[in-house]
Amino acid sequence: MTSRYERFENRLYEKFGPIGGGLIAFILEVVQIVVISAAIIIPVRYFLIQPFYVKGASMEPNFYEHEYLIIDEISYRFREPDRGEVVVFRYPHDPSQFFIKRVIGLPGETIEITDGNIIIYNDEAPNGQLIDEEYINHDRTEGKERMTLGAEEYYLLGDNRDASLDSRSIGAITLDEIIGRTWVRGLPLSRMGTFQLPDYNF
Repeated sequence: MTSRYERFENRLYEKFGPIGGGLIAFILEVVQIVVISAAIIIPVRYFLIQPFYVKGASMEPNFYEHEYLIIDEISYRFREPDRGEVVVFRYPHDPSQFFIKRVIGLPGETIEITDGNIIIYNDEAPNGQLIDEEYINHDRTEGKERMTLGAEEYYLLGDNRDASLDSRSIGAITLDEIIGRTWVRGLPLSRMGTFQLPDYNF
């Protein structure tokens, strides 16, 4: 018993001959593959993950310029960002630009930068807790400020504090400005891998 597609091919051969019919059948197969692939790839690309190229030195030594990252866009639809996660967000003053920074302060917390240190005030640490950041290559965070975050607001800093435009100058970043979290480093191959949360001291 021949299938519907085989009967369709036979009609093409009868109408256009073996060469014309074969060419049309081939083109239709290619179109079918493209349509099916697009139906799978487009939702994944625009709603689940997307690529991101690092620009600048603000996240060194953990992320270097021209590294290729895969951004997880779906996790924050089901949970809030965690402290220490590296996220990509839209620059509030120019939404066409995307920045990459690390989550330091969470909604409702008070963040204080003083004497090169970062102190977090929250329900677990009402008197303040100095955070230990082993992933940066210097001991000081320049600046002096105290900011209390509102609901769905996050305090983001670059790992390379001296070369980073971050919440110290642009303010808190809201959840709806965050695109997603860094998930996989694809390139260079020598640094390929996923990312782990830092082990903070509280």
